[in-house]
Amino acid sequence: MDNFQKEIEERTNLTLSNKFELLLFRLGVPGPGEPPELFGINVFKLREIVPMPVLTKAAGMQPPMMGMVNIRGQVIPVIDLPAVVGCKPETGLNILLITEYARSTQAFAVETVDDIVRLDWSQVHAAEAGVSNSYITSIARLDTDPASNRLSLVLDVEQILCDIIPTTREVHEDTMEAKRFNLKPGAVAIVAEDSKVARSMLEQALNAMGIPFISNVTGLEAWNRIKKIMDEAQREGVPISDKIGLVLTDLEMPEMDGFTLTRNIKREESLKRIPVIIHSSLSGSANEDHVRKVGADGYVAKFEINELSSAIEDVLNGTKSANLR
Repeated sequence: MDNFQKEIEERTNLTLSNKFELLLFRLGVPGPGEPPELFGINVFKLREIVPMPVLTKAAGMQPPMMGMVNIRGQVIPVIDLPAVVGCKPETGLNILLITEYARSTQAFAVETVDDIVRLDWSQVHAAEAGVSNSYITSIARLDTDPASNRLSLVLDVEQILCDIIPTTREVHEDTMEAKRFNLKPGAVAIVAEDSKVARSMLEQALNAMGIPFISNVTGLEAWNRIKKIMDEAQREGVPISDKIGLVLTDLEMPEMDGFTLTRNIKREESLKRIPVIIHSSLSGSANEDHVRKVGADGYVAKFEINELSSAIEDVLNGTKSANLR
């Protein structure tokens, strides 16, 4: 038990150094004669790995939903992940990955599990420009050799869940609680989010709140933009708050994670008073403790729009988000 707890603490402490662990698995082959590809998922999203049990298929359930499974008293939907991404298993669906995303639990059926690797987020690159599959959010280089072809495709599980198990995630202005945001005229929110569905939701929410924003796909892109705006403010002799009202960041992002982005902001004298809200599908007290340690002003679970609105109101009015008290 002590070794298990130590392993959890070591993985959690990776967030202090822009590192994380990636579970590698295979889904089969994408087409005849093509080699199987490696896929990856952040270990923090993984609750457990179990051999494929007997499933119960509910009436009317359609592919890629496979059925339901009872894991220690919790009934969990099972998704055929190879069918979602267009692969065909060669030996069948043998393993279930039980995952937690944005306060929901689901199981993904996969063919095999390969390994767990420890990576720096700088080894992960956004895939939007180079990969046609809409469910691939980034590509991870599995060693430090820039010329290496040992790669893993990182899935945008939030997009998969949005498409397979639709919920009411659209933002409607008339359903938002009325808030008053203390934002200087001309100031914007800097958004850092690599998931397309999460980024779209954030943009809808900020539009409904009347808060102008600049979106970024990676933490590094957001950090470079913030530094550029900081330089502009210094040249113009105006406070940074005239240009940046707050930063809204995911935790898991290619090139630089949200923890590192937040630390960078809070360590810079001219930036440290900019409110930072972390908006993530990673949950648990360990992650929330790290959110506090890096100096973030708020923490909100993904797709909780009114909680996000309240957190923004709190930090812009100079009070901490309720989720970090």
